[in-house]
Amino acid sequence: MIAVIFWACVFFVLYTYILYPLLLGILASLVPAKKPYDRYEPDVTLLIAAYNEKNAIAAKLENCLALDYPHDHLQILIAADGSDDGTDDIVRGFGERGVELSFDPQRNGKMAAIDRAMKVARGEIIVMSDANNLYNPMAVRALVAPFQDNTVGASGGAKKILEGDGVLGSSEGLYWKYESWIKKQETRLGCTTGAAGEAFAIRRSLFTSPPRGIINDDFYLMMTVIKRGYRVIYVPQAESYERVSLTPADEVERRTRIIAGRYQALTLLGGLLPFNKPLIVWQVLSHKFLRPLVAFFMIGAFLSSLASIIWTYPTSTTMPFWRLAAPFNWIFFSAQLFFYILAWLGRYFENSGGLGKLLYLPMFLVNSNFAAVQGLIRFLARRQSTQWQRVNRRDGG
Repeated sequence: MIAVIFWACVFFVLYTYILYPLLLGILASLVPAKKPYDRYEPDVTLLIAAYNEKNAIAAKLENCLALDYPHDHLQILIAADGSDDGTDDIVRGFGERGVELSFDPQRNGKMAAIDRAMKVARGEIIVMSDANNLYNPMAVRALVAPFQDNTVGASGGAKKILEGDGVLGSSEGLYWKYESWIKKQETRLGCTTGAAGEAFAIRRSLFTSPPRGIINDDFYLMMTVIKRGYRVIYVPQAESYERVSLTPADEVERRTRIIAGRYQALTLLGGLLPFNKPLIVWQVLSHKFLRPLVAFFMIGAFLSSLASIIWTYPTSTTMPFWRLAAPFNWIFFSAQLFFYILAWLGRYFENSGGLGKLLYLPMFLVNSNFAAVQGLIRFLARRQSTQWQRVNRRDGG
């Protein structure tokens, strides 16, 4: 029984991180690649949610004004909610250059700010962005191109971590490359199940404000689009750049909030999943809802291998390794223990070049799954606020 638990946990972890992407890639390779989209320039509202972003908002607006998109088809609209650091005054300074502001001095939350701004949004396509990320010049053009297809309801861009932020930035950047590959395969199959909220485009006619209390509003919006029979397309050419979190603790905090929202979404699955589309259901479950559970299966694998040592089979040359008889139980337990020791050492080698990168990868994986445990605790205790909080990032971004 101990061996069954151990191998079930190992399979779950391997399936989530490795087997699902491999299966996805195999299936996607059977589908012909889509031809590039033609040039398309519908009316677009670039809607930017901002809360106390005085250090970032000016650079963001300059970036928006430099986008390669016809200015007579692009409305730049800032939804500033409760800012008390002068963010609204900075935005007003861009008024003569066409930037518009929807401001309420009372803080009611991100979606309340977006709902208010949507009343004055004029675009056929709404591109949602944050204040602390910058787009490449072609981002908006690339995001709206898939909407030439009437079956497309939303699109998402690629999240890029700027280089030069040490091993934390390298690890985070590697993670987003991994995510990008998965989204490409899902899109080739017809529909991705992941969209970065800082580069997310949606048809105005499909925008439905999430109920108050929803933590991950971008995921909720994406799933409502899919539920209504439309596709979501990943557009890697639409690149969104930002700095990494200031410290590993800040990154854990950011992920904790996201994963608390993922657990919340699990309770809403009955109303979110398109059960008439089994391929998409498989993608959503494998890509989005198994990952928060990996932490508990990692714990299960460690404890079950430890239990196999305490209640061990005698050493035998005839008993197969999968029964966890000695010495295999010691080998599997020691391998996990070594991994966690490397993760612990990683915190002391952040600025140690190649060695730091090698040691930080286990720490990054452990921190991500630690955030999953914290996210569950916050969700169950109802301690995760729906109001967005600024996460400290490098260079004050």
